[in-house]
Amino acid sequence: MLSVGLWAGFILFVFVMLAIDLGLLHKKGDVISARRAALWTGLCIATAMLFNVAVYFIYGKAGLDYDNRLSGADAAKFFFTGWLIEQSLSLDNIFVIALIFEYFRVPRAYQHRTLFWGILGALVMRGGMIGAGAALIRRFDWITYIFGGLLIVTAYKMYRSKEESVEPDRNPLVRMARRLYPVTPEFHKERFFVRMNGKAAITPLFLVLLVVESTDLLFAVDSIPAIFAITKEPFIVFTSNVFAILNLRSMYFVLASAIDKFKYLKPSLILVLAYVGVKLILAHTYEISSTISMLVVLSVLGGGVVTSVVSNRRAQRRAIVP
Repeated sequence: MLSVGLWAGFILFVFVMLAIDLGLLHKKGDVISARRAALWTGLCIATAMLFNVAVYFIYGKAGLDYDNRLSGADAAKFFFTGWLIEQSLSLDNIFVIALIFEYFRVPRAYQHRTLFWGILGALVMRGGMIGAGAALIRRFDWITYIFGGLLIVTAYKMYRSKEESVEPDRNPLVRMARRLYPVTPEFHKERFFVRMNGKAAITPLFLVLLVVESTDLLFAVDSIPAIFAITKEPFIVFTSNVFAILNLRSMYFVLASAIDKFKYLKPSLILVLAYVGVKLILAHTYEISSTISMLVVLSVLGGGVVTSVVSNRRAQRRAIVP
């Protein structure tokens, strides 16, 4: 098992990243520009890749994967593959968040604060789910069959669904909040709570936060089993998730308006989810190597992105030619 100090050091690193994001890169009421968001996205990706190198040396020296020693090379492949899957799944999450903001007509100046606290909540929820998932897998080996079946069902649902939609009025958290507190008719800058007629009230921005959090919980139900299909090592599962979540806010401001241009990304995600689902189901009888898994995920997702770009360019050329 890895030392408590390593876990504590990584959690401290997460708080530093969040503090930089909130305190230095964002001024209150400021609209995040695409350029600033792109710079932060690049920094998050570069940091994840540097951490991937650190994983290689950490596990090369002290990594344990339950009963079997985990080599540095395999640990690095597991982290990279897991991070790539989680980062790709977050793109679908970005599109849903954009729909939520559009539904509530959230001004762009207030979106950063909502995403920041949404990401903080997501880190706590996913940490708990990863801990519970790791404990269940250790105690009940057969639960991997359930996780694998869940991923295959999710892939099938994604294949059958035509388009994403949000229905906040049917969200149980939103309905409960409206019963407990009055809701102000308008936004109060970036505030979640105010006083209205002498009583505590919530703003529409707080309802948006509840919908964003519950949406991430649903996405986590898919993404957590997906990463467990790659590795059952809790530290790699947690850190790969964290790096994907830390990049979610900036990627939203970069890609929210252009996510529909990656029309072949969804079929790629479906194939990846189906692959990792089958991998989980076969884990007790046939172990697929980390190298093969990494190459499959990288080629499928990369193929979806490249095909989308090529398709968009061809469509633009056809539009120009009379």
